[in-house]
Amino acid sequence: MPRYVVLVEDEPDIVELIRYNFRKEGFEVSAFHRGEDALDHLRRTAADLIILDIMLPGESGIEICRRVRADSRLRSTPIIFVTAKGEELDRVVGLEIGGDDYVVKPFSPRELVARAKAVLRRQTAAGETRDIVEAGDLRLDALTQEVTVGGRPITLSTLEFKLLQFLASHPRQVFSRERLLDHVWGIGCAVTPRTVDVHIRRLREKIEQRPERPDYIHTVRGAGYRFVVVEQPATNTT
Repeated sequence: MPRYVVLVEDEPDIVELIRYNFRKEGFEVSAFHRGEDALDHLRRTAADLIILDIMLPGESGIEICRRVRADSRLRSTPIIFVTAKGEELDRVVGLEIGGDDYVVKPFSPRELVARAKAVLRRQTAAGETRDIVEAGDLRLDALTQEVTVGGRPITLSTLEFKLLQFLASHPRQVFSRERLLDHVWGIGCAVTPRTVDVHIRRLREKIEQRPERPDYIHTVRGAGYRFVVVEQPATNTT
């Protein structure tokens, strides 16, 4: 069954370029010039992927992404941003609010198709992660995107949640910063390994009782990070 792509782009030439190249690779494509129209369509028709320009008439692509991620029916649909904005800040903001990848104009249509296929492969692989993770006092529910520690709800950004889910779904495995960038941010993402350190620090501040001596997310010196399943103390029944 062909993959279905919803394209949100207001430049007709770029619409036709993307539509042609994706159809040639076997995708079905519906294009919309305004984000609001695309949202209405997405609520009626499920898509496998959204390709979203940031500079749009009406609501920006950033706001459309926020609305997609706030909708329980749409929040798991991957999003690739396509925009003329190339500054690192714009890339980070796009990824931070829930974008899965980021391509800067002018771009190669073949590269965009390749990025789309990579995002879809990652989504398939992500489906293999556990929906519910319980470790010590920590509980993560992938379906509702809720995290609690000791019953207390923890508010995480989209990227923080993805990072925690990935690590917690692969306990005791060590992942380098580069591998975490590939799995969580996306292959070819234009951010540095230092970004991983920043998000790990934020996660520890939110889920660890003592962030400076973490129980869950351990640093493996010279290698990267791993998630450790915290054992609950045994109950003395005697």
